[in-house]
Amino acid sequence: MFDKILIANRGEIALRVLRACKELGIPSVAVHSTADADAMHVRLADESVCIGPPPARDSYLNVPALLAACEITGADAVHPGYGFLSENARFAEILAEHGIGFIGPKAEHIRLMGDKIEAKRTAKKLGIPVVPGSEGGVTSDVEAFKIGREIGYPVLVKAAAGGGGRGMKVAYTEQDMSMALSTARSEAKAAFGDDAVYLEKYLQKPRHIEIQILGDGRGDAIHLGERDCSLQRRHQKVLEESPSPALNTEQRNKIGEVCAKAMREMKYLGAGTIEFLYEDGEFYFIEMNTRIQVEHPVTEMITDIDLVLEQIRVAAGGDLPCKQEDLNFYGHAIECRVNAENPFNFRPSPGKILHYHPPGGLGVRVDSAAYQGYTIPPYYDSMVGKLIVHGKTRQECLMRLKRALDEFVIDGVETTLPLFRTLVRNQDIIDGNYSIHWLEQFLAQGGMES
Repeated sequence: MFDKILIANRGEIALRVLRACKELGIPSVAVHSTADADAMHVRLADESVCIGPPPARDSYLNVPALLAACEITGADAVHPGYGFLSENARFAEILAEHGIGFIGPKAEHIRLMGDKIEAKRTAKKLGIPVVPGSEGGVTSDVEAFKIGREIGYPVLVKAAAGGGGRGMKVAYTEQDMSMALSTARSEAKAAFGDDAVYLEKYLQKPRHIEIQILGDGRGDAIHLGERDCSLQRRHQKVLEESPSPALNTEQRNKIGEVCAKAMREMKYLGAGTIEFLYEDGEFYFIEMNTRIQVEHPVTEMITDIDLVLEQIRVAAGGDLPCKQEDLNFYGHAIECRVNAENPFNFRPSPGKILHYHPPGGLGVRVDSAAYQGYTIPPYYDSMVGKLIVHGKTRQECLMRLKRALDEFVIDGVETTLPLFRTLVRNQDIIDGNYSIHWLEQFLAQGGMES
């Protein structure tokens, strides 16, 4: 096992990793920018090191500063959390060159799955179903028009190096293709320094289903069921639940085993998530995230497996927590991402939290680094925390979520709590009848004002 772990992140995920370290009896090192000097993970860690000024490029993305922090404190492993350097293959390699463990996948797998075109090719080779589209990057408009006619419109143009909805445009007809290509390429170049794009069939009303996997890096891997992340705004997840209301046990086991088998063949190490669009009973691979996900708690609630703790164990050479046949799923869980944003126009609302009262009671969990008197800085992601609720059934889970949302108090900044209070009372959400387009359509129709 590792002797000391440096947590190369901030906010609720840094606190989440810190808790896993404490439960394993491993000393932890918090790093922070000057803006995060009073952060909760800094207060609770065994040691802390300031790594730079507020901008992320000068602190949380500053590799030399992180290496120096490891050397100063004697940390022999780094947990990257999510975001920042969590999917940076070169960072993993640099740590290895300095004899420091990276709590995550092998660099080769991070690099492979970080290239959306190569990820799709690899998924296809491993037997994972993919969305119909181009075999690789599209080099000319002529080629794009040919592929568009073959797979049929609408067509989605996507940045090969993309993520978070950037460099992604829809061509509903052939007449839209030229504009979609040029816009996606320019956005991709500006955001990622790479204007390569590829094409996929655009599904009309799909759900976003993702499979959580865990591998030991030696050829064994298990899946921990699915998460339904279809409630999205601008391709950013807002609410997640497990299990999905759209799947039955047979579908869940089938796609889960496909993913676990593929990870065994890859000898994948650590936690990872294989993401699909799901429509009319068919799954279509879109990408793989080689890190812990923001929404991992819903999986933890229905499996009783601590994913972050298991990340650390397998990175240190340990075995998986159980065999696939011994894994059981219990009840239903839902997570709401509570952001410091205006709930109507989603404008960020940084500032000081004057009153903070998280909900409690049976089956209620809040993952947050916020506290009364904490000032949310304007430099980073606006998420204040995550409310996760578990129940024996989906109906019980929704009722418990309504109660918990009504108890949750955050004053001093605007938050998205009013949005969730509205959503859990909407009949489509109660019925589980929604797609990845539902939330944007609901908001466009003035759903928050009705």
